Amino acid sequence: MTHRPTPTPGSRTARSRAALAAALVLAFAAGPLSAPAHADARPAAHAASREAEARGGQAEADGPDVAALERALRGLPDAAATSAEIRVGGRGSWYGIAGVHDVETGRKALRNARFRAGSTTKVVTAAVVLQLVAEGRLDLDGTVQEYLPGLLGDDFGPVTVRQLLNFTSGLQGGRTFGDTVDEEFPHRFETLPPEEVVATGVAKGPRHAPGAEQHYGNIHYLVLAMLIEKVTGDTYEHQAETRVFKPVGMRHTSFPVDPDPTVHGPHNRGYEDMDGRLVDVTEWNMADRKAAGDMISTTADLERLLFAVFRGELVPEPQLREMFTVPDVPGATRSASLERFVVDGRVVWGKTGARPGYHTVVAATRDLSRTVVYAVTATDAKGDGLRLAQRFAFPAFNR
Repeated sequence: MTHRPTPTPGSRTARSRAALAAALVLAFAAGPLSAPAHADARPAAHAASREAEARGGQAEADGPDVAALERALRGLPDAAATSAEIRVGGRGSWYGIAGVHDVETGRKALRNARFRAGSTTKVVTAAVVLQLVAEGRLDLDGTVQEYLPGLLGDDFGPVTVRQLLNFTSGLQGGRTFGDTVDEEFPHRFETLPPEEVVATGVAKGPRHAPGAEQHYGNIHYLVLAMLIEKVTGDTYEHQAETRVFKPVGMRHTSFPVDPDPTVHGPHNRGYEDMDGRLVDVTEWNMADRKAAGDMISTTADLERLLFAVFRGELVPEPQLREMFTVPDVPGATRSASLERFVVDGRVVWGKTGARPGYHTVVAATRDLSRTVVYAVTATDAKGDGLRLAQRFAFPAFNR
C-alpha cells in the first residue's frame, strides 16, 4: 500500500484538504446539492457469505468491527472521498455504502457500481499465467529471453516468469505522462501503447540482478501480458475473460476496448483534489496499464474473484503456492500479485488498486475466515492508500 507522511497543519496538502472539506460543506449546504449522503449498512448477500450469516450469534461474535466500519462511512462525502462501498465476508458478513454518485447533483451513490479497479488487475493476470504453467505451456523457471527472444538486451541476466510475477525481475518502469495526477491529467485522453512502455523501460537497462531485490511496478505485468499472448496466440483480454471472468461469474468486469476512456455501465464519478479543487477524472485512457491496472469491475465481482483464487478454484496446487509465497529477498512483502500484511495480529493477503479518482482493496485471511472488498471514489486515490485502507478495510480484521 502506498504510504505518505500525514500532512502537517501548515503544509500545502493539509491546506488543500482543509479548503476542499470547506468547499464540500458549503456545496452540500446549498440548493440542488442539499441531498444528504446516505449510508446503508447490512449483511452482504453474496453466496460466499451465507454460511457465515447462518451461524447467527457466532458470526456476530467473530464478525468485523461494525462500529468502526459505520464510522468510516459516516459523513461521506468528505475531503478524502465522495463515496465508498464495503463488502465484508467470511465468519460474519457486512455490507455498507455511503456518499454520492456525483457532487454536482448530490444523488446517492450507486450500489454495486463499476469502477476502475487499478492494480487488482494483477491478480487476474497472475491467475492466467499460473494456469498456463499448470498446463505446461509456461514454466516458472523459463525465461523472458526464451519466450520473447530479442525483448531484453545483453545487459540483462536471465529473467524468469516467477521473477516477473513477484516483482524481482530487475526491469525498470518505462515512459509515463508524469509522476503525479496533476502532470498526467492533461494527457488523459492520449494513448501510450504498452509496447512503448516496455521498450523504454528495457532501454534503461536492469535496475538490479534478476531475483536480487523486489521493486513493485507495472512493467513486470506488461511483459507477462506479452508472454500470455505469445504462448496462446490470443489476446490477453480474451484469455482473461475465458479463464477468469466467465468461470468465476464476473459478469460486470471488463477491460477498455482500444483506447476508450469511458467507464461503461452504472458507475459513480471519480474526482481528484487538485490544489483544493475537485476535478472530475472519471474519463481516462488506461492503455499503458494493460494487464497491470486497466480492469473495470464491481465490488461483488471482486469478492467472487477473491473467493475463487483463495479456494484454489482458478489456480491449482502447486502453482497456487506462488500467490502466497514471498521471495526470500530483503524487505520483500509481495508474492505473485498479492501482498502480505499483518492487521491486528492476523496475517492478511491482499491487493490494492489505485487510478485517479478510484481506490480499491481486496484482502482476506488465507482460510477465508475474513474477507473485505471496498471501492472508494477517493480524492487522492494514488497517494492516500494506507490511510484509506486503515479507514475502510482494517476494521474488517479488528477482531
